[in-house]
Amino acid sequence: MTITDRIEINPKVMLGKPVIRGTRIPVELILRKLSEEAAEADLLDAYPRLTCEDIQAARQSKI
Repeated sequence: MTITDRIEINPKVMLGKPVIRGTRIPVELILRKLSEEAAEADLLDAYPRLTCEDIQAARQSKI
């Protein structure tokens, strides 16, 4: 699986910001939470549609 399988940019979703595919969860939000030392488990609890693979894709993104 590649990053583009997990992350999409669509001008009709969140004004074209990169989001986790099929959601309105911005990659920027995930990266910010991780930089604030949020645990992956906390993110998964807060955003039930998020998966570990989505978090990994966000980390690997160059956004």
